[in-house]
Amino acid sequence: MSKARYIVILLILLFPGLLSAQIRANVVDTASALIVADPLQSNMVIQQNKPFKVWGHAPAGKIVTVKASWLTVPVSVQADRANKFMAIINVPAIQKGNYTKHSIGVTYDSKNVILDNLLIGDVWFCSGQSNMQFAVREIADPQKHIDSAVHPNIRLLNVRFTWKIKPTDTIPGKWLECSPQNVRDFSAVGYYFAREIQRKLDIPIGVIYSGIGGSVTQAYLAQDVMAADPLLKAKYLDPFYQTDAYKKSDLEKFTFGTTSYPYLIYNGMIYPFFNLSVKGILWYQGESNREQRDEYVKLNQTMIESWRKGFGQGSLPFYYVQVAPHAYGKMDTTLNDYAFFREQQERIATLNNTAMVTTMDVGDKDDIHPKNKKPIGLRLAYTALNQTYAQLDIAYRGPQYSHAVYGKQKATVYFEPGTTDKGLATTDNKSPRHFYLAGEDQVFHRADARIDGNTIVLDCKEVKKPVAVRYAFTNFPTTNLQNGAGIPAVPFRTDNWAEPVQKGTTSK
Repeated sequence: MSKARYIVILLILLFPGLLSAQIRANVVDTASALIVADPLQSNMVIQQNKPFKVWGHAPAGKIVTVKASWLTVPVSVQADRANKFMAIINVPAIQKGNYTKHSIGVTYDSKNVILDNLLIGDVWFCSGQSNMQFAVREIADPQKHIDSAVHPNIRLLNVRFTWKIKPTDTIPGKWLECSPQNVRDFSAVGYYFAREIQRKLDIPIGVIYSGIGGSVTQAYLAQDVMAADPLLKAKYLDPFYQTDAYKKSDLEKFTFGTTSYPYLIYNGMIYPFFNLSVKGILWYQGESNREQRDEYVKLNQTMIESWRKGFGQGSLPFYYVQVAPHAYGKMDTTLNDYAFFREQQERIATLNNTAMVTTMDVGDKDDIHPKNKKPIGLRLAYTALNQTYAQLDIAYRGPQYSHAVYGKQKATVYFEPGTTDKGLATTDNKSPRHFYLAGEDQVFHRADARIDGNTIVLDCKEVKKPVAVRYAFTNFPTTNLQNGAGIPAVPFRTDNWAEPVQKGTTSK
């Protein structure tokens, strides 16, 4: 986490007035009050074509009635002994162009809560660390993007950072219409995603961001889930149990370590949403776990499966972002530890209904937070439109390596069918960059590359008998190879040679 982000979080914690009114509302006596769960608010989008849960607190034994403007018959339930209630109402599928405003009333006796200015559409849940948190106001030349962000049929929920020792059902955040004022501090990736989906589908879109900069994946996993897995328990939980903060039960105090502890962010920022119906999940994280390899794949796939189980809506789409090229202050163009991490990150997509979007053309060797977030949001949208919404004419994959044919001092690279739609091209009309060839000596040399139809032909005089190809397999290459749809090629290596031990890195 950067010092600036740490200061922002610290200010929020030191000055309670900066927190939403919802945090202060949590002190209300649930034994007598009627409280609707924090994620359910006026201005929200309600997920279409799925059951919608209305939950909260009411005195034990009281009959709570829920009436939605689109239903002819209200639903009534009884609050349980723990002063909790949950009603489930049906939500219809909507037609293109339907922006009808709705309301929900929740009552018992003379108590009532009204949620209004509601839309029925699709809701996407975004999470991850600082590159997903990266706000519209932080992008290059932000004002023109902010001024044009008048989209009342897109609704935003920006969840402020919170962490809990135990799972909670409260969150600090407020649903808002997308406007220049409200979009400023919202996730740029989430905003561009929502704008493109809304434009293509012509339906209301709700987008939630619930995460924090500097956070690690293990912070987003439940304690019991990690405890049940020997690898994750040994790697993450057991060391955590040995920290002074855990031993002294001092976890409620914010420190630089808070975003690196297991399960605390999960308890405060993920668990509270599990009763909410959503369309899918977007994830952008990895920088804080970059020195891990196999653990990261296991960790993320376990997280995905546990979130899907928590939401209880089947195998929800899960689309995630590849970490962008960055030098981490080491300007050696031959280093490739980050490339090996990206390779492992790609393996997460072996899990069903997941996909990774590529960032190799929009990284910044000097800035871990590259400012060009629009292509990332759009690529996530293209992935969702193709994979979730079955708009198969929308390309979402970049050229993906299939196989190579070797000759004397040369090689020809072939790509998977369907990933070179509209052919191959480069962003600058120059030769493709960052291709390397190696012989049996395992020493890679830069190769000249040219496009030949849907293949790349490589030449390298230094390698008489090439046996391996690598593409963009270094820490901070800025690539120019893409398909005709403008989606960048995915980095790859054809060899299985061991990762070299590089100065300043830890063992993998």
